[in-house]
Amino acid sequence: MQLHYLTQDLSHISHPEMAKKALEGGIKWVQIRIKNQPFEVWKQMAFDTKQVCDAFKATCIINDNALIAAEIGADGVHLGKTDMSPVEARRLLGKNKIIGATANTFEDIVALAEMKVDYIGLGPFRFTGTKQNLAPILGIEGYEIIFAQMKKANISLPIIGIGGIALQDISLLKKTGLSGIAISSAINLAEKPSQVAAKMLAALE
Repeated sequence: MQLHYLTQDLSHISHPEMAKKALEGGIKWVQIRIKNQPFEVWKQMAFDTKQVCDAFKATCIINDNALIAAEIGADGVHLGKTDMSPVEARRLLGKNKIIGATANTFEDIVALAEMKVDYIGLGPFRFTGTKQNLAPILGIEGYEIIFAQMKKANISLPIIGIGGIALQDISLLKKTGLSGIAISSAINLAEKPSQVAAKMLAALE
């Protein structure tokens, strides 16, 4: 299973510093998640964080903004449900870039599979403070139901669990069919982020 690590807006630490701490723990996939910033500020913050990712040879994904992903040469974009369509993003970024998208339901997955995304972030697993207007909680049972529906519909796509996931959830989540998990606060708000990142990676292996 993969670990998709997400930066977040925190007052006491910048996105590049946050990413560096996670990368020092062995993270190899960083999604830069910046909210409510003017385009040029967002772009500069994303560029600075990408430089850190490059130093660690880690995959760098931009959350929400395909234009910034294109301008700074990121590895791809992750699109929320109200962002640019994956089809448009593919036109902008080209066939070799990674395009991920958020889903909350099986119907979302069907639509995204038709738009040929590379992976789907499916959640929320449980309540998470990083997300406004949270969709209904899925939990383990929700994942199992959706994987059964995907199997029946013959849809095969990497699905990443997201939303309030903690270290103690990993052993159960590994049994669901997920290809990975996305982690933000559990690493970013930890006293020793790189140690928590390393522990989570070890639990996923």
